[in-house]
Amino acid sequence: MPNAKLTSIQIAIDKAFTAAGHRIPTALYQNKNFLPGGVAYGIHNSNGGRFTLIGGGIPIEIDGVVVGAIGVSTGTPAQDEEVAKAGVEAVLKWNSRREGAKL
Repeated sequence: MPNAKLTSIQIAIDKAFTAAGHRIPTALYQNKNFLPGGVAYGIHNSNGGRFTLIGGGIPIEIDGVVVGAIGVSTGTPAQDEEVAKAGVEAVLKWNSRREGAKL
């Protein structure tokens, strides 16, 4: 992406790490539970600071099992989420064409 930020590389990796590790999209962390005073406030400091609350991380689920995730960064969280969803859809489409690739 033109003008992408170098720091976006690690942020994208951390979004994938969070999405795969907790098996939900990172955009779901945009709620009051994760804001100051919320029951989960401060969770972003866990896992060496790798846990991210920013949209753009989507888990990849095959046959009910999370097998990985895609993390995207450098746009807005909504843009990153859109691109990550397209990436997950591409992986799932590819997987559905391969014999024996199912878990």
